[in-house]
Amino acid sequence: MAYKDILQNWQDLRIQTETDLDKKLHDFSILFAYNSGKMKNKEFQLVDTKGIFENGKVHSFSGDVRTLFEQQNQKDCYSILKSKIIEKEPLSIDLMKLIHFELTKGTYDERPFLDNRRASEFKIYDYIVCRNEVGSVADNVGDELTELLNDVHVYCKKDVLKVAVYLHLVFLQIHPFTDGNGRVGRMLMNYFLMINDHPPIIIYEEDQLEFYKALECFDINEDIDPMVEFLKKECVKTWFEYEFSTI
Repeated sequence: MAYKDILQNWQDLRIQTETDLDKKLHDFSILFAYNSGKMKNKEFQLVDTKGIFENGKVHSFSGDVRTLFEQQNQKDCYSILKSKIIEKEPLSIDLMKLIHFELTKGTYDERPFLDNRRASEFKIYDYIVCRNEVGSVADNVGDELTELLNDVHVYCKKDVLKVAVYLHLVFLQIHPFTDGNGRVGRMLMNYFLMINDHPPIIIYEEDQLEFYKALECFDINEDIDPMVEFLKKECVKTWFEYEFSTI
């Protein structure tokens, strides 16, 4: 099955209510949260994520309790966003801050950067985020996010997936927050896809190397196509190859 078939199948669902969305995204939300967290925290276990999403508890967990908070935050963030997805609320800086707050509350660690930022607050210092960039200068974060949102609103109907990828990549380059930018960027991308009637995508932890190679192509050459093609493959994997059989 090709990406275009996955897209058509999603659009044929004609999701109109939160109940419709919950039914389609039950297993997806668990695997998305698990893989999103696993990108940086190898302690994540699928059975723990499933326990949090389905029962609000885990059994025999001996790792860092912050891990559990991060998974609970993924669940809480989806619960808050689903009404906005149905209403197709446009992207905004306030929405970015809300997503950041929900995904990092109770887990925010400002110590590596010593800037004393809290969840939903932009960074105040500059630091390296990729090979050739240091992220946006802290004083410019608001203006650069506004420019990014303007670009997204102008081009969103021309090629939704490509614009979603652009949103994700440029958001990561801006790196507006001290911590949690990767989680927020993935959630923003999927939010944008869903309000434009496109299926959300899981970036699988086992495909992390390919993801970072595509990210580097954009960082170095401003080439967006490798990430677009990578996410098409991940979308097929999300909605056809896996069929959530691991849940």
